[in-house]
Amino acid sequence: MAHTARRMFELLEPICLVTFFARECGEELAALGHRTYWDGYFASRAAPLGRVPAEVVHAAFYNFADGEAARHIPGAWETIPPEASVAARERGSAASLRRILGEEQAGSPGLVRAADLVTKAATSASMEGRVMYAGMRTLPVPGDPVARLWHSATMLREHRGDGHVAALVSARIGGTEAHVLSALAMGIHPAETFGRIHHLPKKRLAAVMDGLRERGLIDTEGHFTDAGRETQQGIEALTDELAAAPYDALSPTELDELVAVLDPITAKLVAAGSQ
Repeated sequence: MAHTARRMFELLEPICLVTFFARECGEELAALGHRTYWDGYFASRAAPLGRVPAEVVHAAFYNFADGEAARHIPGAWETIPPEASVAARERGSAASLRRILGEEQAGSPGLVRAADLVTKAATSASMEGRVMYAGMRTLPVPGDPVARLWHSATMLREHRGDGHVAALVSARIGGTEAHVLSALAMGIHPAETFGRIHHLPKKRLAAVMDGLRERGLIDTEGHFTDAGRETQQGIEALTDELAAAPYDALSPTELDELVAVLDPITAKLVAAGSQ
């Protein structure tokens, strides 16, 4: 099932990425009054948790540097209710999928079947220890098939993310450290140039790199050591294992069918860069 979880991640991630890469979600959030991309991001993604303080959002999101959540939460909710932000995110994401896929594919029986099967999986798993997933489970599942496909794929993304956080914590890898390991795994060197962390203060990044060196995970030139690569691969393997539970709800036949109906949808989104 870990193999299944990895395959489903590859198929579903391009559906979720329209939220961050395509224009419609940003336009919907800006129309509400969010001043910046990151105001809208934090407000709409954290909204299912309720009006929790920045410290809780920081803990749940895990991979943002200290103070980043506090620059947006709770300020982004002061004039815009969380419920409005999360609804705008759904509208914009569904609109992006319709535009990229086109009318024929967006209205096809295959997409409807994909939405039904993804929703069956996404609503089947335990919520224990899954904070972001549990927040998404409190939201109503949309009736529209395109919105339902995005919503349920995003539920599974947050379920996987919660498990990834657990894997990182078990390996004693912090959020910024996780970005360094990911950058190196993608062949980005120096890792400090990775887009998710390059904006951080140089002193902060240097301390992170020094800590990874002291633990023997990277060498003096900032490349993986054998132990570092093993740690990164172990985290990914455990993430796949922890992400497998939702797919137990689907029979082998349903899993095969889901892969078949998602393949052309994902291919179209990948070709467009989910934007």
